[in-house]
Amino acid sequence: MQIGMMGLGRMGANMVRRLSNAGHECVVYDIDPKSVAALVAEGAVGTASMEEFVGKLAKPRHAWLMLPAAITGAVVEQLAGLMEAGDTIVDGGNSNYRDAVDLAARLSAKGVNFVDVGTSGGVHGLERGYCLMIGGPDEAVRQLDPVFASLAPGGDKKAPGTAARGYLHCGPSGAGHFVKMVHNGIEYGMMAAYAEGFNILKAANAGKQERTADAETTPLSEPQYYQFDIDVAQVAEVWRHGSVIGSWLLDLTADALAADPALEQFGGRVSDSGEGRWTVKAAIDTGVPTPVLSSALYSRFSSQGNSTYADKLLSAMRLAFGGHIEKPHKQD
Repeated sequence: MQIGMMGLGRMGANMVRRLSNAGHECVVYDIDPKSVAALVAEGAVGTASMEEFVGKLAKPRHAWLMLPAAITGAVVEQLAGLMEAGDTIVDGGNSNYRDAVDLAARLSAKGVNFVDVGTSGGVHGLERGYCLMIGGPDEAVRQLDPVFASLAPGGDKKAPGTAARGYLHCGPSGAGHFVKMVHNGIEYGMMAAYAEGFNILKAANAGKQERTADAETTPLSEPQYYQFDIDVAQVAEVWRHGSVIGSWLLDLTADALAADPALEQFGGRVSDSGEGRWTVKAAIDTGVPTPVLSSALYSRFSSQGNSTYADKLLSAMRLAFGGHIEKPHKQD
């Protein structure tokens, strides 16, 4: 099948490679000519403009976008202006599901299909395949099934439906991004749980550490119970094998700790690209309690320095009412 791919970053380029390896013809476009040239050298059909990109797609056209959420809507509108009734635009990025609902409504007025595909797999998707959460019109999704099947991991082909093979039509336009949004909200929570747990293991030798004896430092109760010098990297490794909390995410964590046990290359600023916020908002709108996911999101905000002013104000209040002098940050 022929498929156009616009946006040839870390995921988009590898998706083209996986599709090409499966025998699909890929027409590619990116604002960076070098990204296009690299895939042309591997057999893709290159284009130098959006107009040329659309022109090289056979009708009914299928164009897949892997772009940042901030620009996806504008690019979809521009691309739709070059397409015709029966053509399909696929958004495989981490866009807001509300945008997908609105875009689908606008594009349907001119007969252009909009399919939103939540795509999970990251930089390892080329080898492992991508988990695809799909929203859109039934016929448009059916036409794209060969592409979805090639991108997905594969799995049990005898099982009913496609979920066991790694892709699922979740509902109308917007449903795919909604499911991926919640997926990423869960991801925030899982990552936070691992990070907090390993941090406790790292502090298991606190009883051996010298602690300042002053009014500003809480004494460690019963230090004899915190005398363990635990090899955190090796714990991560052993948990990979037969543990209830084993996962691919733990595998990646263990690899990271093995390569850099002190995590010296990281500063600890954890970004959030939007999905966690949208998940929590959806939970609030629908009255669903999500204390774990919310806490994980707020922890990311704190890591970005967004709690600094509040922390300073707390110190100011303590100084004002009790004369407490702020202690310097603890250095690892």
